[in-house]
Amino acid sequence: MDPFHGKKVVITGGLGFIGSNLARALIAGGAAVVLVDSLVPDYGGNRANIAGIEDRVTVNISDVRDPHSLVPLLRGQDVLFNLAGQTSHLDSMVDPFTDLEINCRSQLSILEACRRHNPEIKIVFASTRQIYGRPRFLPVDEEHPVAPVDVNGIDKAAGEAYHLLYGEVYGLRVCALRLTNVYGPRMRVRDARQTFLGVWLKAVVRGERFEVWGDGTQRRDLLYVDDAVQAFLLAGARDEADGQVFNVGVDSSVSLRELAELLVRLHGSGAYDLVSFPRERRAIDIGDYFTCADKIRAALGWEARVPLEEGLRRTLAYYDEHGDAYW
Repeated sequence: MDPFHGKKVVITGGLGFIGSNLARALIAGGAAVVLVDSLVPDYGGNRANIAGIEDRVTVNISDVRDPHSLVPLLRGQDVLFNLAGQTSHLDSMVDPFTDLEINCRSQLSILEACRRHNPEIKIVFASTRQIYGRPRFLPVDEEHPVAPVDVNGIDKAAGEAYHLLYGEVYGLRVCALRLTNVYGPRMRVRDARQTFLGVWLKAVVRGERFEVWGDGTQRRDLLYVDDAVQAFLLAGARDEADGQVFNVGVDSSVSLRELAELLVRLHGSGAYDLVSFPRERRAIDIGDYFTCADKIRAALGWEARVPLEEGLRRTLAYYDEHGDAYW
């Protein structure tokens, strides 16, 4: 954490799931942290996410769609962790123009503000495995074609490309992390806008039933949030990350049915039903997916360290204690 001691850091989407966990790590490392978040109800921001550190961060309630608010927030900062985004795949199909505004136009506004007013800033962009679409081979590495199956994937791919372009043309120090399914304390669990696992966790903690779509054999890799945070810190601190894109995920995978059974066993409550895939979800589903993270391991020395069962135990314990702030 020494590279961040005394540094000025801004996190867009800072009251969200990954942003708030990242903020805690940065504060522990001695950084001065500004959190920017719109607190739009349908997205992940939640003031409960900074409980206990409220007096150690600066919070600015601002929407990245407002370009006039960005300049004073970015001027003088050393590092920008750009996590603001619309994450729901289904919402992007229902309301594609909002997804376009947040995941494309707003990204250009952020980059323009950096180019014009703080060209020395280091930028780490939160991208997604969704840009690959349906895998043509497994595990998926960074050479896999970018072929999104929904509007969200297209817009996130464009947002990532804008960052890389501004690095190549204007010399901004940028890096993009293509995240797999991140889970852990402070994730959105009231609905499936962040990940399917959120509603599963909520149901298990409350002793309710939840749905597993399809036959349950579909496979996913799941990344605990502390491991994701470490990837952001390394990318933000290391020059070797400049101009690069990295997959951030785990080499192992689990079937959805195995995951559901594990959650129920670990908590001792809840139950699941196998149900047919909803038509609107099936149309944009990517099938099996798991990650090859060899590139970031070789370049930055990163690897996922928290086993799935341990990560789920920690997450369930968090919502046992704090669930009322998230339901």
